[in-house]
Amino acid sequence: MAFRLDEHIVQFPHPSLADEDGLLAAGGLLDPEWLQLAYAWGIFPWDTYNFDGEELPLWFAPAERFVIFPQKIHLSHTLKRLWKNPPYTFRVNSCFRRVMEHCAAIPRPGQESTWIKPPFIDAYTQLHEMGLAHSIEVFDGEELVGGLYGVRSGTVFCGESMFSLRPDTSKLALVYLCRNMPFTLVDCQFHTPHLERMGGERMPLSEYLVHLQHEH
Repeated sequence: MAFRLDEHIVQFPHPSLADEDGLLAAGGLLDPEWLQLAYAWGIFPWDTYNFDGEELPLWFAPAERFVIFPQKIHLSHTLKRLWKNPPYTFRVNSCFRRVMEHCAAIPRPGQESTWIKPPFIDAYTQLHEMGLAHSIEVFDGEELVGGLYGVRSGTVFCGESMFSLRPDTSKLALVYLCRNMPFTLVDCQFHTPHLERMGGERMPLSEYLVHLQHEH
């Protein structure tokens, strides 16, 4: 059963206390103070829950993370050719909010609606304005065609979501992140087949926390 958080006391239960689905707590606030503490402890918000007419953030800490070590990222032959001679240009932090809005709008198999709701976009945009959240954008001319965003916690990049409007543009954004940004670990949160093909590996929460705390 999830812990109920008091929005006036900025603290979380230890992430190891999350249930088998990774749900740790409900409540608190979606604001920079809560988000910074959450990511420092391997916790992230994912969707909200309506409790007596109030939308409460839900906070997760899965027992297993899916991560990529930047130096180990694997490019397929097709992606390698595309990376060597990309028909696109890359930008960093030029349109963070637009990237989030695109991620929110992309239909995802098995999901009826997005968890990237306006309060999430507002909260992460505040983090971005503080220099704590970043976006990698892929442009075709002046058209935004792919990208990703996430939160910096020490030297760990906590990836949140990505989108493609052209084939493989989100993958190119991930390659750019791994090859050009000063991160020692990219936290992808959950396993997906395409991230596994790109070099993703499973890491127990306990090991992830050691790595996270070491990098602060």
